[in-house]
Amino acid sequence: MPQTSGNTASSRDLGTHYSVIVVGGGQAGLSASYFLKRAGIDHLVLEKNTLTHTWRTQRWDAFCLVTPNWQCALPGHPYAGNDPHGFMKKDEIIDYLDGFIQSLDAPVKEHAEVKRVTRNADGKFSVFTSQGQFTADQVVVASGGYHTPIVPRMAERLPRSIVQIQSSEYRNAQALPAGGVLVVGSGQSGAQIAEDLHLAGRKVFLAVGEAPRCARFYRGRDVVDWLADMKYYDMPVDQHPLREGVRDNTNHYVTGRDGGRDIDLRKFATEGMELYGRLQDLQDGKLSFAPNLTENLDSADTTFNGINAGIDAFIERHGIDAPPGSRYEPLWSPPHERTSLDLEASGIGSIIWCIGFTPDFSWLDAPIFNGRGYPAHTRGVTPQEGLFVVGLPWLHTWGSGRFSGVARDAEYIVEAICAHRTAKAMTRDEMIA
Repeated sequence: MPQTSGNTASSRDLGTHYSVIVVGGGQAGLSASYFLKRAGIDHLVLEKNTLTHTWRTQRWDAFCLVTPNWQCALPGHPYAGNDPHGFMKKDEIIDYLDGFIQSLDAPVKEHAEVKRVTRNADGKFSVFTSQGQFTADQVVVASGGYHTPIVPRMAERLPRSIVQIQSSEYRNAQALPAGGVLVVGSGQSGAQIAEDLHLAGRKVFLAVGEAPRCARFYRGRDVVDWLADMKYYDMPVDQHPLREGVRDNTNHYVTGRDGGRDIDLRKFATEGMELYGRLQDLQDGKLSFAPNLTENLDSADTTFNGINAGIDAFIERHGIDAPPGSRYEPLWSPPHERTSLDLEASGIGSIIWCIGFTPDFSWLDAPIFNGRGYPAHTRGVTPQEGLFVVGLPWLHTWGSGRFSGVARDAEYIVEAICAHRTAKAMTRDEMIA
């Protein structure tokens, strides 16, 4: 394996040139390494922190997977436990990843932050890091798409007495100061964190967004099992009704906690959680919310019932013997739209921002980005020769950003890398001839 000594390099003799450099040591980057090793291609994985660090440092204590364990299918390392239809908890996920890391034994340099990647006149890439400079024939960007937490500027005007954290910083209810907790955002993280606080007996105020929801179990099986049989997880992005627009969708909220169950915000409301529409502003000590709580709850339920209706149709079409179907009917509806909340009177002591992340590829000097700051690509192959991406949501299918689909994407990328290397070698041979 090439060594990584020295601060400047442009040749293999200095040990800083690789055929492929992979930026990012999460499950996507390590999956790419798996197939690069299998193809016999020398490479180096550069990781800013430590391998799979986000799973270790950016998850709350009660975190668990929302997809069943059988979908954990990293390359060469499928789930091998005795609970395939269960949901791994945080420590179990880390153990699973540690097993993958150990079996893979990838060529990795940790604590190497990539500062800049640029393509040279000779077609090779220069990779500048906190631990020196490297060059590569090809680069795989596997750093994900969730980089910078989104926190609105209005947060600057909140009283200093209120503790503000982002979803990746939340650990448990006990770590927060006394008082109520405002959770802003109802996607997967927001809904699950709100539930965690609610179960801990905290007073929760939830600003509900436009995230959809789905059932955990329906007609005798996990909904994920039904959708897998329906080949939904195999649907490529170019065949989805929304095409590339599906990449902007928020994930459905549901949980694997305690064996798995629905998350029903209406039920929480009957138990004392206070629901509001989208958070808009802060003026004179009062938070203002859009009058769209009813709309957002109804929309989430429409998606819930729509997914179940699709399963109903699949069962009928294939003559499958299953328990009877059902339709969700609201347990609670807002008596009116509340658009204002007095911070002091409510007793809110902390706010958790759960409104997502923005991408930060400022270190990547390549003409490949679209108007949303994401690299343009076709199944991970970018318009820039020799530059590839893997690990982004809906890179190819719904499973692309998950344990279930990243292996397929990584294998495809490495096949493209091999094809690119072969084509360049043939061109060189023709020039010599």
